[in-house]
This record gives sequence, structure tokens and C-alpha cells, in this order.
Amino acid sequence: MAARERLTPVAKETVTINKPTDIIERKVTLCGLSDVMFDRYPGDNNTKLDPWQKLYLKPGAEKVIGIPALNIMSALTSHNNSFPKRLRDSRQYKNICNACLSFAHIGPTFIPFTRNGEIIVFGQMKDDIDELSGIYVHYSTARLEKGIPNPKARPVLPIPWELSFNFTLFPNKEIKEQEIINLLEDGGRAVGIGTYRGVFGKFYISKWE
Repeated sequence: MAARERLTPVAKETVTINKPTDIIERKVTLCGLSDVMFDRYPGDNNTKLDPWQKLYLKPGAEKVIGIPALNIMSALTSHNNSFPKRLRDSRQYKNICNACLSFAHIGPTFIPFTRNGEIIVFGQMKDDIDELSGIYVHYSTARLEKGIPNPKARPVLPIPWELSFNFTLFPNKEIKEQEIINLLEDGGRAVGIGTYRGVFGKFYISKWE
């Protein structure tokens, strides 16, 4: 009778499975360090807007001033004009943008501006100023290609202002929570939000919990 072949036990591989409890959820508040300038695109290049119409106003509540969550996400994910492109290695920033796009989420869809905890509401422009919200019109002239002047009239929200939103980071191996905190903290000072960023729209993180 042939001797039985001795079988070597096969080591079991440990598999790590991400659970719903691994999802990171935070309450975040950004506080303004400088005024925010707006220049909402109307959808085509022919439509002319009054300065106040360049604000982002909450759908269904036209007086509430805010900003789409996608604008903040764009600051973390855009390959063309984002915090990672401005602040990280030119060979790595696209990977950071892609990781934020894949695993981070900011909500709600529309984020109202607040001042001292109260939602900022637009009233009525009079002599280029809205006394209710503090919105004022900024006039400037940009120079296009070949020196062609391009007059601009854009609404600006003065400080103090805050933006509060929910931040979610799904389990992943590409980007950590601390890196996103660093990007928002450094990007808030170096770039900011809104239009004419770098001059307008600077902020710092006052809450992350």
C-alpha cells in the first residue's frame, strides 16, 4: 500500500473588507479672509447680465446667496485650475485631483453663505450697493488678446462670511483625510473661491469635526 502523501496546509490570506463605518463624515465650516467676487456664467456668451444676476442664488429661494458644492469640489479636482495644481508637485497633482474626484463628496448641492450664523439674503441694489447683504459692485477692465479692453462689473460679498457643509471621504488607498484638510487650508489662503481668485475669496477652516 502506497504511503499517503503528506499535504502542506495552505495559509489563509487575510482579506480586509471596508465597512460602512470606515466612511469618514465631517461637518466643515470655512471662514472668509477676503471678500468673494462672483461672475456666474449665464450659459452662453451672448446673454448680458446685470451685476447682481451674476450671483449664485438658491433655486426656489431666489434671495439666498450661496455657492454650488461643485465649485468647491472643482477646487480640489480640476486639472486646469485647482488647489492641487497650484500647491502640489506637477508630476503628481493629477493623481491627487482624480483621488478627490473618486472618493470625496461635498454636500448639500447648494451651500448658503452665512454671516455670524445667519443666512445671507440678497435685497436690492441701489447705487451699486445692497444694504441687506452688503453686496457691492466691483468695476474693472481686463485686457484681452491684442490689448482689447474688456470692461467688467461684478458683484462682491464682503467679509465676514462663512460656508458650512458636509464632507464625506469614502475608504480608499489613494488619499487621506489629512491631505484634503491641508489642501483646503493652504488653498484657501493661496487661491480661494469665486472669481478673480488669489485676490478675492480667501478663507481658512474654522471647523472640521
